[in-house]
Amino acid sequence: MKRLCVLSGRNRPMEKIEHNEDLSKELSPSEYAAKALFDFSIDREDVKFLLSQPPEDHKISKDTMEYELQLLKIISTGWSISFYLGDDPLKMKIAERFWEYVHSFSDTITSTTELTLSKKVDYFNVLRERLSAYLDSLKGISTETDPLSIIGPEFGKFCGDQDDVFTMLTGSKMFAATLNRVKDFLETIVEKDQGKDA
Repeated sequence: MKRLCVLSGRNRPMEKIEHNEDLSKELSPSEYAAKALFDFSIDREDVKFLLSQPPEDHKISKDTMEYELQLLKIISTGWSISFYLGDDPLKMKIAERFWEYVHSFSDTITSTTELTLSKKVDYFNVLRERLSAYLDSLKGISTETDPLSIIGPEFGKFCGDQDDVFTMLTGSKMFAATLNRVKDFLETIVEKDQGKDA
């Protein structure tokens, strides 16, 4: 399984993706993985953790950063599935089901936003636009380029200041931690799936 060498650090303050043994017995490996990854992608604990100690002079709205961090976490989780599973037969099943969960969740957010703000914000479309922008920013980078040096400023741009150090570092940390945790989780799913075929 592939791994971005720059993301190999293990000093992560945030929790691993939860394994639910009962649920894993009830569902197929791909269905279980998609559900666990979706639940992880919308969990807000690490978002809160990353924003718990901003610098005193930080000018970017905490609400803006929280919103953008959640988008980045969902996008990073979905992207990791394709990146780490490569040619594995589970890839399409997990990815498709994961994005179905995200689409359903997005519809709920869109409806709630329309009711509370009296205007429609298509959350899934926002996710698609962010994904496209992040992928475009990563196009053409060399193997020596640290992807975090690209994702951080891009995240900062969405928050309103691509030169703000705290914002760039926060986006980079979310991206790195998400990729590492998804990789660890997928390794266990692939091992279990291959064990069934043995």
